[in-house]
Amino acid sequence: MIDDDARCPCGTGETYGACCGRFHGGRPAPTAELLMRSRFSAFAAGDEAYLLATWHPDTRPPAVGLDPALRWTRLDVHGTAGGGPFEDDGWVDFTAHWRAADGSRGAQRENSRFRRQDGRWYYVDGVPG
Repeated sequence: MIDDDARCPCGTGETYGACCGRFHGGRPAPTAELLMRSRFSAFAAGDEAYLLATWHPDTRPPAVGLDPALRWTRLDVHGTAGGGPFEDDGWVDFTAHWRAADGSRGAQRENSRFRRQDGRWYYVDGVPG
């Protein structure tokens, strides 16, 4: 769990409570980018339930299988296409950085696809970058 007064892992500079914490608490993200940022924060917090709840039902796996040896440390958003508050489809290009328990570091770049359904954004799938 992340303290509401701590800086949000997603990199906006806001506190967790004012940023991704509100989405983890049940408020729908208004854009695809904010959903993607909240999903990164869920990875950082180990919140598998949130990751599954925000995964589109057509592509959702039965479990996420979070690796407890990885710590997600930084998110860089490179760009977006669509995904605004009045759109139903969007893409977010990002790099998520991690550190393993053995001290090794790495990054995962992905261009993720999102879809809004019944007023809520969902992660559909992604293409590695």
